Amino acid sequence: MKRLIYADNAATTQLDKNAFEAMQPFLLNEYGNASQPYSFSRAAKNAIRNSRETIARCIGASPEEILFTSGGTESDNWVIKGSAFYDEKKQETITSSIEHHAILRACEDIERIGYPVTYLSTDPSGTVQPEELSEKISSKTRLVSVMLANNEIGSIQDIAALAEISHLAGALFHTDAVQAVGHIKVDVDALGVDMLSASAHKFNGPKGIGFLYLRKGTPLRSYISGGAQESGMRAGTENVASIVGMAEALQKNVAGLEDTEIYLDKLEKKLLNVLHSGNIDFVRNGSKNHLPGNISLSFRNMDGEALLHRLDLLGICVSTGSACDSQNTQISHVLQAIGLDEVYAKGTIRISLSKYNTESDVQEIANALLRILR
Repeated sequence: MKRLIYADNAATTQLDKNAFEAMQPFLLNEYGNASQPYSFSRAAKNAIRNSRETIARCIGASPEEILFTSGGTESDNWVIKGSAFYDEKKQETITSSIEHHAILRACEDIERIGYPVTYLSTDPSGTVQPEELSEKISSKTRLVSVMLANNEIGSIQDIAALAEISHLAGALFHTDAVQAVGHIKVDVDALGVDMLSASAHKFNGPKGIGFLYLRKGTPLRSYISGGAQESGMRAGTENVASIVGMAEALQKNVAGLEDTEIYLDKLEKKLLNVLHSGNIDFVRNGSKNHLPGNISLSFRNMDGEALLHRLDLLGICVSTGSACDSQNTQISHVLQAIGLDEVYAKGTIRISLSKYNTESDVQEIANALLRILR
């Protein structure tokens, strides 16, 4: 059986063993409903409280500012729609042209019912310029939402500058930090954000769980109606085991951030050096300030989907374009937004490495690409 090399960690990550072990009691024995008043529910209730405190510490927030959701997509939709629907005046939302589809399609939804949306462009590195936001924002802007780090090309935005511009204009600021939390240092006060979205399966937690940071006093309409869970903001019986796993995984990743970043930088350089030494004609997409291990490569006159399948036959998992839009073979909206030449754009793959990848993995990926491209 051929060895699997998993290099699509921006799509999802391997569940951390400690997180899995922390989850088990709440799947098998401590299965009480945390909303119930009897003593059997006490363990679940305490686990949720402790997890909320752990997650809050990891991003510099207060526990009451952490609201549990089913993941980044729900959190993003909640912010866009919950903010718009709170506003009877139908004021403007501003976002960028390279956001995840969870933001872009939520914005399309509110546009269809009369809420105006303005889209910011980016430079060729995939960076939103604060000057453009300053030009387009007005007193009629209610919300600005710009992602902290891009899922396709890894570019990290100057969120603190964008949030400051937004607040000076009287607007709220949200960042989709799904790709960033657990991979780079995230402090909500340093960023100056009012809302932030995160998803556990991106940082070695379980799938189907995430959280929304909502700064105390920030107006937002509840998204799911029913019970009084999450301070009455998000109804539904809590997914206790997954909440516990998410907190454990995030805590562990945050503790090792610096070491992981140094290690992934080493792996990145090794991969790129091999490709350069093989005289391969390619472009590395994204800004110099990018997510560790997120490597978007565009090869001249190649087909990204064909490259993906050739690598898959060799036991190597990568993605082409955005993993959340894997059925769409057109040039992704991100590559279009950065103005990448079509002769390169069609031959794009994303290699996203994690702390579990090895130098041997990277060497095999590079060697496989050399064989295929030649």
